[in-house]
Amino acid sequence: MSRFSLSALLPVAMLAAAPAYAAEFRDFDQASFAAAQAQGRPILIDVHAWWCPVCASQARTIKRTVTAREYDRLIVFRINYDKQKPLWRSFGVRKQATLIAYRGRQEIGRIEFMTDKEKIAALLASMVS
Repeated sequence: MSRFSLSALLPVAMLAAAPAYAAEFRDFDQASFAAAQAQGRPILIDVHAWWCPVCASQARTIKRTVTAREYDRLIVFRINYDKQKPLWRSFGVRKQATLIAYRGRQEIGRIEFMTDKEKIAALLASMVS
């Protein structure tokens, strides 16, 4: 195989190695949140701090879990714990590393400051089942 052929395959190999998420990830904004609720979409609010190891562990679990096809309608909204205090307080949050699950407009569960992979996966599954 020529050097040109191998270099042509490199971008394809890199794409195959990158994780594909079925869920949509975005920073929280009220208009998008309201639209997702009106559409009856499964929604996860992730109150996240960049310096929080529990938040980082939760993020890894979420990203691993939502690669499955059943999460193709899930939208994950991240709220910045350090910069959006009035916003996360409006959701009744007391600390970072809080995950809030919605099915449309209905809150169906929350996890606070927990890294248990099975419980996070169960919370995510409850939104799409």
